Amino acid sequence: MEKLRHSTVQSTPPNCTANLRMILEGDDLYRQKLSIKNQRTCRCASNHLNCMAAKEWLKSQLGVWQFFYEARDIRDKNVHPATFPISLAKRVIELFTHEGELVIDPFVGSGTTLVAAQDLSRNAVGFDLQRHYIELCANRLLHSTNLYNTAEQIAIQDDARHIRDYFEEDTVSLIWTSPPYANLLNRERKNKSRRHRKNEQLGKIEQYSQDERDLGTLSLESYKVAMGDIFERLLPLLKPKGHCVINVPDMWWENERITIHVALIEELRKRGYELRNIIIWDRTNIVNQIGIFGWPSNYITMGVTFEYLLDFWRPASDAENR
Repeated sequence: MEKLRHSTVQSTPPNCTANLRMILEGDDLYRQKLSIKNQRTCRCASNHLNCMAAKEWLKSQLGVWQFFYEARDIRDKNVHPATFPISLAKRVIELFTHEGELVIDPFVGSGTTLVAAQDLSRNAVGFDLQRHYIELCANRLLHSTNLYNTAEQIAIQDDARHIRDYFEEDTVSLIWTSPPYANLLNRERKNKSRRHRKNEQLGKIEQYSQDERDLGTLSLESYKVAMGDIFERLLPLLKPKGHCVINVPDMWWENERITIHVALIEELRKRGYELRNIIIWDRTNIVNQIGIFGWPSNYITMGVTFEYLLDFWRPASDAENR
């Protein structure tokens, strides 16, 4: 992977376009308010949720979504252990924003959200604790396919707990992310489906880091509270009726189903969010060689074949509803 030099918000990486910025820990504008646009640049009516035509809107109303990977997607778990397709990020961003509006990803990882936002001319900011992921984000953004993009995408090395330092209230149209899954990836891979295949992940720990700030090191109960704290701090940044979409699976642990999506729904409701929809991401078209788990005596649904897209929003006040 090509490495980028240290870059501040004033000094973009080599061969970088003017609309790409990267802020690393300790830079001059670290934890300072960002100068980034957040208003529509399209000509849609003021009461429209997005720029979609009726046909595309209809496709999005289906409660089960499927996507395919493309050449720009990262699928190597040695680069990042848990990625999602650019096409998934683009569907969510297109559905809940207009061109020119602002998207943030609190756990940006490999930068797929920023790539999708760049394709769609949305301003976007992604956060991650790990410098090498921020550099990966910047590398991916260098290869833009949208020559007419006037929006800005920024990758920032920082803890999601400090996102509020970067934005004014009521400026964000969409929070979209796939967060760590508590400590459920912080264990050796022992899946039977991997034992007799040429798969380098068998026996590995597929965790992002062992940083004590990393939500992927926490028990489910601690994780739920930490996520609640983070998203409670993010809520005032959202515009009224601005959406927050979180992609999570459930998992099996010691023959017990761990319902991460239920834990997050309960916690975010406590913190002021309203659940609007639950969409199923059907992954069966991109999953290979599923193992026969539990057969013939213990029925277990394959968590890798589907995930949840939890769609919340910031409720509007009575005055804003009128």
